[in-house]
Amino acid sequence: MVATYEDANILIQTMRWGTEMGLNDAMAAIFDEAFDPETAPMDNPSVRIVLFYGETVGALVKNDVLNRDLLLDIFWADGVWPRVSRHALAAREQAGDARLYEHFEALVANSATK
Repeated sequence: MVATYEDANILIQTMRWGTEMGLNDAMAAIFDEAFDPETAPMDNPSVRIVLFYGETVGALVKNDVLNRDLLLDIFWADGVWPRVSRHALAAREQAGDARLYEHFEALVANSATK
């Protein structure tokens, strides 16, 4: 499916929302060489911001509100997920709910099949 101007508008809105919630700083933090995805505390605020953003845009894609290809041209989900996946999977286990962060994970899994 080809991205539309509506897809672009929604993507810009999600990017603005990400900026408002501190996504730029959170991304910088999780890609900083001092950040270790294996040892970062489970309550790391940068990880939580990134997970929340990834889950939200993943849900928009799943529900055909946002074009997957357009999003993945802007948001490097394949590179971001490995930096936060340990936290997502631990939160999922702790909550006892396999659906937690499922949309972010599916966004990455489905991008590998494209």
